[in-house]
Amino acid sequence: MEVAIPKDLQQEASLAKKRYMDLCRQGQIFDARNRIIGGDTQAWDVQVRNQKIKEVTEKARDETFAAEMRHNDKVMCIMHDRELRHRKQLCRAINDFQQRFQKPETRREFDLSDPLALKKELPARVSDNDMRNTISGMQKFMGEDLNFQERKRIQKEQNREWSLQQHGEWERAQAEHKLAEHLHTQTELKFDEAARDLQRLEITTRKAVCAAVKEFNKKQVVELAERKRQVKQQEQEDNMSEITNLLHGDLLSENPQQAASNFGPRHVMLDRWKGMNREQLEEIWSTWKQQIHEKLRLQEEERQHNMDWDLRRTRKAHASLLQERQQQRLLREQRRALDCSNLSLAKQQYLQKRQLDAAPSSQPTEDYFSQFNTRSR
Repeated sequence: MEVAIPKDLQQEASLAKKRYMDLCRQGQIFDARNRIIGGDTQAWDVQVRNQKIKEVTEKARDETFAAEMRHNDKVMCIMHDRELRHRKQLCRAINDFQQRFQKPETRREFDLSDPLALKKELPARVSDNDMRNTISGMQKFMGEDLNFQERKRIQKEQNREWSLQQHGEWERAQAEHKLAEHLHTQTELKFDEAARDLQRLEITTRKAVCAAVKEFNKKQVVELAERKRQVKQQEQEDNMSEITNLLHGDLLSENPQQAASNFGPRHVMLDRWKGMNREQLEEIWSTWKQQIHEKLRLQEEERQHNMDWDLRRTRKAHASLLQERQQQRLLREQRRALDCSNLSLAKQQYLQKRQLDAAPSSQPTEDYFSQFNTRSR
């Protein structure tokens, strides 16, 4: 007899549950109506019921919260009123205490705001020697002392003495000024006399200098005229000598030997050379003609050479063309052979296909289709 173990029972229950769920799923899947329409009324009813329960629960919770909020508002209002009453009582007590025990006369700074402070204070200045009359206090200025009349009389006496003293000093200054003017006039007269003497001496000296300069200029003019005459005469003599030399020299006579150079017969002195003679010109012309004939000969040889090369290129091109045509002919023959081979292969393939189509083929039976769609997974 076998004993059932709890673990085995649990596995059996799990397998039975899975089988039941699989059967339910197969019923849903294999039922054509449910599979096409796709509606599950039981699940919908469960969802509607759950939604209603949720709404009722939320409504009850909201009502609970609202009641609690109303209660809290009432409590807050009561506490606010209580706090206002407490503040009023505290302010009233503070005012009573200030009126009883904190009067203005007992304050430490009452002297700053005492309305009778001016009546209680001493005057700004009792006398001129009052110790309170400091400089920064500005209670005593010059001319505002108590001994003003006496001081005024003393000042008048002092001003009168100063005026007398200034008048005496002015008279002495006038006398000194007159004396200085007299001395200045005498000095100017002496200076004028000396200036006149110097002017007369200067005029005499200037006349003597002018006479000497005039005499010297006359001598210079005579010497200059003589010098010019000598220079002109020497220049004329030099010109005559130069003309004579040119007339009898090699330059105007066109002597070809004068252009001969010390470096050889093929070199000439360009500043004296008058040009080539007839023999030299004929020699140059003959050389030039020889060069022309030589150039024509070279051109003819080059033309013959180019013609030879052109002939060679033509022959080579003709040979290349023949070779290319031969190669194209071979390619056509190869292509023709390949086409024949492909045609024979195509015929063989067509025959094989017809044979395969004519052979019998196996048809699927009911057993082949019955093995599908047997499970929900």
